[in-house]
Amino acid sequence: MDQAVAAGDKAAAGEALKVASRKLDKAASKGIIHKNQAANRKSGIAARVNGMDA
Repeated sequence: MDQAVAAGDKAAAGEALKVASRKLDKAASKGIIHKNQAANRKSGIAARVNGMDA
């Protein structure tokens, strides 16, 4: 995802965001990370992707 954001490829970054969100949710549901930690990480990566427009 970082590569897509650095390259300015919004479509690829959006797809990477979906994949990352799913993986974070799965890790939280299995107890690997806390659900709030997953939410914080998803929020951070979503902000980077959404900030590409600005």
